[in-house]
Amino acid sequence: MSGSVRGNMAPLALHVPEPKFRPGDEVDYSHLEIPPAGAQPRPDEQCTAAETQELCFDLVRVLGDDHRAIGPWDPKLDAETLRRMLRTMALTRAFDDRMYRGQRQGKTSFYMKCTGEEATSVAPAMALASDDMVFPSYRQQGILISRGYPIVEMINQIYSNRADKLKGRQLPIMYSAREASFFTISGNLATQYPQAVGWAMASAIKGDTRIAATWIGEGSTAEGDFHSAMTFATVYNAPVIFNVVNNQWAISSFSGFAGAERTTFAARAIGYGMAGLRVDGNDPLAVYAATKWAADRARSNAGPTLIEHFTYRAEGHSTSDDPGQYRSAHEREEWPLGDPINRLKQHLIALGEWSEEQHAAMDRELMDMVKAATKEAEKNGILGHGLHHPFHTMFEDVFEDLPWHLREQSEQAIHERRVKWPEWSEEGKQP
Repeated sequence: MSGSVRGNMAPLALHVPEPKFRPGDEVDYSHLEIPPAGAQPRPDEQCTAAETQELCFDLVRVLGDDHRAIGPWDPKLDAETLRRMLRTMALTRAFDDRMYRGQRQGKTSFYMKCTGEEATSVAPAMALASDDMVFPSYRQQGILISRGYPIVEMINQIYSNRADKLKGRQLPIMYSAREASFFTISGNLATQYPQAVGWAMASAIKGDTRIAATWIGEGSTAEGDFHSAMTFATVYNAPVIFNVVNNQWAISSFSGFAGAERTTFAARAIGYGMAGLRVDGNDPLAVYAATKWAADRARSNAGPTLIEHFTYRAEGHSTSDDPGQYRSAHEREEWPLGDPINRLKQHLIALGEWSEEQHAAMDRELMDMVKAATKEAEKNGILGHGLHHPFHTMFEDVFEDLPWHLREQSEQAIHERRVKWPEWSEEGKQP
């Protein structure tokens, strides 16, 4: 297509979003508006969606610079609950560190850490009822850990070994746990959003009391499924909480490619007539309070809520990613909202309910716990050393009765396996 210039009109120019900092750059976050903690109003859970519009541009915060909880969003949790929240976040981080190391040692093919984002999964899990259905993305391992799901089972799934309940059919870290009301993680972006809405609608149709909550990263808000889910949820007043974890980066693409240069992600709720909250994602108390508010709202038939968790991805997108290739190494250390684990630790210390010595002892205990669980899981096998589910199981669990053509394929595959590798039994291990 040939271009043309008309009279004295300025030529058109295409805008391509560009992050403020690239590898090697000094980092200055002075452009971010971080409001003081406790300054944000807390409307009634059954308010109109329009009454939350200002909170879509603000930042709900509870923990101040003095590590004290302040303001109307303070959930006023007791010290024991705070310690449990701290321990769960610390356990999630210890688990991440051990699994990252396992991937580097060749024990699994893939892993994704949630370092710096632990509050966006652990705090919501504690604010929800234990049987509320969650539809996570792939960085919400803290939910399973919060709900007491065995770490050994999580490691079995990551290693795709013979004890993996999913039989090696899912990419590592894409868990599924019906007993924990934890829906199967999908590698396809944003599919969990309409699924969560459908489940929530079904719960409402049945007159149940359970609600749904779902998570995506900010980059996935550019997917069509995000908008379809928002429309259905608003039209049918579905009892669902939409969590957008804005960690600034979607793999190597910064949040501007999903629209962050124009407005907040919480503001997308306004166009749908939905309640919206923008929350300090590194403040565990603020995240807990926002989730509890949205859960109470959904349970009282007041409608869905979109929560943007403003946080930062401290590590790479996955073990296949090198963030040093596209962002400044100084971003993590300069992030103005700090680290969620350290902030909650300092809050407990300020209350006189914790100490540096207790924290160090807890970290050692959790490291030993994860190490022991890892060794137990490794008895069931690691990547590529032959301890896996029987070969014939690859044809199972889709149809109640295996169709004739799959039965033929199964028989042929098993026959070829016996011919090519006679030293290996059908069960997948040496006789």
